[in-house]
Amino acid sequence: MQDLLELLNNNPYPGRGIVVGNKCVYYWIMGRSANSQNRVFVTTDDGIRTEAYKPELVEDPSLIMYHPVRTMGDDLVVTNGDQTDTIVQMGDFFAGCLAREFEPDAPNFTPRISAILHADGSFDLSILKHQENGRCLREFFCYEGADDGVGYFLSTYEADGNPLPTFTGEPIEVSMPEPDEVWAALNANNKISLYCNTDGTVTIYNKHLGD
Repeated sequence: MQDLLELLNNNPYPGRGIVVGNKCVYYWIMGRSANSQNRVFVTTDDGIRTEAYKPELVEDPSLIMYHPVRTMGDDLVVTNGDQTDTIVQMGDFFAGCLAREFEPDAPNFTPRISAILHADGSFDLSILKHQENGRCLREFFCYEGADDGVGYFLSTYEADGNPLPTFTGEPIEVSMPEPDEVWAALNANNKISLYCNTDGTVTIYNKHLGD
């Protein structure tokens, strides 16, 4: 098991990330451009959405404005894009992911990462990746649960770069620190917002709002 705080402290740009543990999930967004940075998390009736901090400065809302978190019955769906809505509309995590592919943001072709948490503590993770032949590789990881203090980490990128290198391998088994510690460990220049849900208790951090 790796130390999540150490991983984040040593990586200035993992991009968007999901960590799922025992009835606990973290989701954060990061950005390098002014357009990406101009966002905050706001709550909705069934989760959260991204919203422009200064609407007059939005250049392109595609790929940055979406519902990262929504409920689907007793399940909680967490993703890094509008595939959240696809999953909820289809009522099926796997069918929703199979209907989508990586983001059309060449040359990065940012992967879509998604998770679903079930009421019994089990969860599933998915990543949709671009391949050199232009096809989409769809990977799924299904967990019967996690021990206390243990989580599984998936992010869009391995590190900073140009183009950005896609996350590779299985989700990383990591420690589950406190929300304040995760927020502090994210790179101060690139982090934007963090969502934490611990057994139904939600905490949201937004850099633009002074968190």
